[in-house]
Amino acid sequence: MLNGSLECVDRATNLVGLGWNPILQRLFSIFPNHLPGFGLLLMRLSLGITLIHLGTANLPAAPAISIAWQLVGPVAGVFVIAGLWTPIAATVAALNQIWVALSIPSAQKDAEWIHVLLAILCASVAMLGPGAWSVDARLFGRRRFPTRQRGSHSPEE
Repeated sequence: MLNGSLECVDRATNLVGLGWNPILQRLFSIFPNHLPGFGLLLMRLSLGITLIHLGTANLPAAPAISIAWQLVGPVAGVFVIAGLWTPIAATVAALNQIWVALSIPSAQKDAEWIHVLLAILCASVAMLGPGAWSVDARLFGRRRFPTRQRGSHSPEE
């Protein structure tokens, strides 16, 4: 009976997580809670807000070809803020920020360091994971199943 219900829960989490549950679960070591989890939440919020702001600040003045590439940062920022597919979104954002840092014209070389810093922060979030306060933790986190204690058997069993 218990084995059947565990299979049902596993199917449901795979359905909600689009079948990526085993893949994404391997990307996270843990989902820290309390102060470390709050620290990761602050890190995700600050990183995501910065990615969204920097990605959309020069959007109207950009040529049409580069608009799609400039939207990678803000879209990844939304995913990082929500904590959804965090390792993938943060890795894509890190690669995007490295590309932006390398493509800055030589007259603005001082501005490249903010993108290098953002790439490092994105890589850090990708390696650390989203923390307990994220969509990833709800979809792909470890589950606890209540069990009976040894001394609590009912007389009917």
